Amino acid sequence: MFSIAACIYSTGALAQGGTTAWRCGNAYSDQPCEGGKAVRVNDSRNAQDRRDADTGTRSARTQADQMERSRLSLEKAAYDRDQRAAREARSAALAERRLALAEQKERDRARTLAAEPRKPSASFRGATSDLNTAGDAPKKKRKRKSAGSDAA
Repeated sequence: MFSIAACIYSTGALAQGGTTAWRCGNAYSDQPCEGGKAVRVNDSRNAQDRRDADTGTRSARTQADQMERSRLSLEKAAYDRDQRAAREARSAALAERRLALAEQKERDRARTLAAEPRKPSASFRGATSDLNTAGDAPKKKRKRKSAGSDAA
């Protein structure tokens, strides 16, 4: 209410001494309204005081605008920081789920391999003879010389 009254005074609309303003609820007007009450306003300040008050009001308004811009930029930075943290958290959770799935898949694969019967390896076929053991290469047989080749 005070700021509205200050605006009315600063614009010079009620600069005449002894004028009447009307209070209509929470607002002030220079026109009478239904249920309004007359308020006597008398601005006894001189011109220099009014200019000083107007300068102070403009300075306060400029400072308030700067503070609002600063607050908005801080809020935006906090919002961006929160969004970045949320993205990183989602990414970490996704990576953790992928790792858990890969580990589960590996455990399942190992369990499946352990349950299957093992096939005999190619090098192990059992002991067929005492001379031919696992891992030994078979021995080559020598050809006998025929009886006719000795006489010649």
